[in-house]
Amino acid sequence: MGIFSDIVSSVSNFAHKLTGSSPDTSQDSNAAPAPESNDKTQQPAPTPEASVAHVDVEAVLKDLASKASTPLNYQTSIVDLLKLLGLDSSLEARRTLADELHYTGDKNDTATMNVWLIKQVYTELAQNGGKIPANWGH
Repeated sequence: MGIFSDIVSSVSNFAHKLTGSSPDTSQDSNAAPAPESNDKTQQPAPTPEASVAHVDVEAVLKDLASKASTPLNYQTSIVDLLKLLGLDSSLEARRTLADELHYTGDKNDTATMNVWLIKQVYTELAQNGGKIPANWGH
């Protein structure tokens, strides 16, 4: 499981806590049922598309930010977004995330990489069905 998957899982989990609902584990009605197995290790990991679909990402993040002990600029800072979600915000973690999201720039230019990362994370969340404001990720 990668860092982007961790972001999706965190957003999804916080969304379900916020709404009091349980995660959507339903499958596409046209999909073949998964084979039953007693071995949990063979079960596929949830996909970002399934776990963030229809989640109001903005509402989840606003709620988390309202409970944070310090102000976090999660709309424009990848470091603050990761902190808000309780994830590793180290340079190593951000470089790993950049690799996952296919960043082609210089990862030693951390300012440029960080700006690209925050935009790309919100773009990916939106592409996977998450609801975000139009100006995030652009």
